[in-house]
Amino acid sequence: GPWEAALFGRVLQRADCLQHCLGRRLGAAPSAHRASHAIRRDFEQREPYNYLQVAFFQLKKLDQAVSAAHTFFVANPQHLQMREDIEKYRRMSGVKSDNFRDLEATPHWEAYEAGVQHYNADEYLQAVARLEESLTEALSALEECRALCEGPWEDEDEEEEEMQPGLYEAIAAHYIQVLKCRQQCVLEIATKPGRISATEDFIPSHLDLLQFAYDQVGNQALAAECAASYLLFYPTDEPMLEKMKQYCTELGEDTAVTARESIQHYVQRSLMEKKLIYYAVEHLGGTFNDPDLWTPDELIPENLKEKHREDQEKQKQETLDGEEREKRGPLPFEGIAVTMDSRQMNGTQRVVFDRVLTESECKDLLRLTKAAGEAGDGYRARRSPHTPHERFEGLTVLKAIQLAQNGDVDWRDAKLLLQASEKSRKIIESYFTPGKKLHFSFTHLVCRTAVDEEQEGRMDLSHPVHADNCLLDPEGQECWREPPAYVYRDYSGILYLNDDFQGGGLFFTEMDTVTVTAEVHPKCGRLVAFSSGKENPHGVWAVSRGKRCAIALWYTHSQEHAEQERVKAEELMKQRAVEQDQPDGEHQGADHSGRSSSELPIPNGGARPMSRRHKPGSDRTQHPKKLRARDEF
Repeated sequence: GPWEAALFGRVLQRADCLQHCLGRRLGAAPSAHRASHAIRRDFEQREPYNYLQVAFFQLKKLDQAVSAAHTFFVANPQHLQMREDIEKYRRMSGVKSDNFRDLEATPHWEAYEAGVQHYNADEYLQAVARLEESLTEALSALEECRALCEGPWEDEDEEEEEMQPGLYEAIAAHYIQVLKCRQQCVLEIATKPGRISATEDFIPSHLDLLQFAYDQVGNQALAAECAASYLLFYPTDEPMLEKMKQYCTELGEDTAVTARESIQHYVQRSLMEKKLIYYAVEHLGGTFNDPDLWTPDELIPENLKEKHREDQEKQKQETLDGEEREKRGPLPFEGIAVTMDSRQMNGTQRVVFDRVLTESECKDLLRLTKAAGEAGDGYRARRSPHTPHERFEGLTVLKAIQLAQNGDVDWRDAKLLLQASEKSRKIIESYFTPGKKLHFSFTHLVCRTAVDEEQEGRMDLSHPVHADNCLLDPEGQECWREPPAYVYRDYSGILYLNDDFQGGGLFFTEMDTVTVTAEVHPKCGRLVAFSSGKENPHGVWAVSRGKRCAIALWYTHSQEHAEQERVKAEELMKQRAVEQDQPDGEHQGADHSGRSSSELPIPNGGARPMSRRHKPGSDRTQHPKKLRARDEF
């Protein structure tokens, strides 16, 4: 019909215009300038800067080498070799702090983080300026991303031989692919370099912060405009509706308050695209991962709402699980003292137990650490992956049993490692998650030894501040639960074996990684346990003299991520028991430390938990500035 000619006439004119522009800019067929997926991925991961830093270093252009290295490291924070290179650059003479700059820094992220910092510091005038800048730059970056979506058709099932679609099916499929790409652009601009997860509600959060900041500086007109803009995303948000009533009263009922045109356009266009995508998913098939939390429920087709409800129920259950974790269970062994709990440690999901091991058991386990230095796994007395000023030695439970099989260590010491870690697991499970099974994720007998000749002028930590199941982002006040973090870990523990060294204490911080909230000093038989998430950022002070040894423990509720090396170690131990013709878990006679059963001995006397009450926040004054010298990354 005539509509077809009119539609495709405009399409052909648009294609001709694009071909002309590309030819004039690039001077060749556009297809010759399209990069492969591999090349695009390398540039997204800033791989060229890895090569550039080496080239600049060889050319003795140190400032450019440092900038290139830092730019690469921002997007690849888990790259250990680059971490070492960065540390070497910091120690070089002639390197200035401003050389460590991100050459690919996106304007909206720089402005956003600065704005949030001003906002948190109650500097609202400065916050307004930077947040407005961020919002403008973010919307501009969004348009650039959307323009790049109009590329060639990318067949997700190109390996499968299927009948080719007809004209309208092909057009519809390509158009919906473009729309889905445009919708995902909000995730791209809301994802900080080096991260996978996006900041939720990135655009609405700007408006929420701005309305409050404008109100604080006395500009109710702009505060009302931002509130009205925010309500386009969440029209039933009660607190914001109350603020709107307040602003209208202050400004006068006759004053018209409208949302920003740029936000109106953004929301209307997004809703139109979502409506088309959901229609295609319902009638033509396929899937759509909606990037927005604010999408109206009525826009989602009825047969797709069930999955949406399931996602909401899952989120609700996770909240209930969090509340349930606050209920504490009884300890399964007598004589163990709760030295500090979460309240005394100024945090949540934290606890310190004492008397988990006896002095003789600590000595027996320390004997194993000698084997770790000579034949262990871990780093076999090499420099620590976290600092060049310490050596690192490690031994897994399986390696300990294998060494016992070879006669390199005493069987009883190897078995004690299994027993001590299992006892710790039962204590932590009973205290934090009574009735819910905790599985071992990883068990590591580990020592950190100070390198004597490397301690002068030392400014770093034994282990930088981190969280155990997410990637900590102190500037953005976020912790991204995504690979390469061990996202399945739920609880962590450290069972200390000695205290005859200097430094090496554990400390907890706030999300900024600088404000120390609690410290734990190692000693034989002390077990510190905590949840592995963003609520417990922690690090280890530098070991400046001697050797610090402990059993590092990580646990998971997920059976599929249970430690397989431990299963194998227990099987070998059972084989050993069969060979000795005795029930598994019993020793032949008394051992050198007086142990005669598979359980660790329980100290006599039910001493009441030691109460060490701290004034909330008082621990924050204990050496908080020591962390200022941490690597800024």
